[in-house]
Amino acid sequence: MLVYRIVKSAKRTNDLSGTGAYTEGGRWNHEGVFAVYTSENESLCMLEVLVHVDESELPPDMYILTIEINDGEPILEIADKDLPKDWRNPENIVLKEMGDKLFAERKCIAIKTRSAVMPNSYNYILNPMYPQYYDYVKIIEVKPLDVDQRFLELQKTFRAGG
Repeated sequence: MLVYRIVKSAKRTNDLSGTGAYTEGGRWNHEGVFAVYTSENESLCMLEVLVHVDESELPPDMYILTIEINDGEPILEIADKDLPKDWRNPENIVLKEMGDKLFAERKCIAIKTRSAVMPNSYNYILNPMYPQYYDYVKIIEVKPLDVDQRFLELQKTFRAGG
């Protein structure tokens, strides 16, 4: 299975450690829990980046990673019925606690969950603490990402309330 991830510097193009999520936390993990956020396609990756950063925070050199997950490893799909009513809230404690528990159990290499940005699309949050993780998860391609400036203009318009 292939998933995609955008990184904000050349030095992160070989990093699948989950250190960023460990340091900052994320929708599906508290600070102190390793996780690697990926998406089912490149377009969703871009949308996820754009909703989480201001234009001023976008570095000039970004890269898109194509990551291969061994097909034999377990991926847990989070069922809609298991999502709290306000699951799209970025600081939803229930999601963070669910993710923390699942990652600590180390029973799945990733969780598959709906994107809060595009609910009919999916993100895959990888678990770097899964046994032999680096044997089953590989970066197979790294490409420079040229961000279309129209995205940034659109982002400014939305943030300004227009």
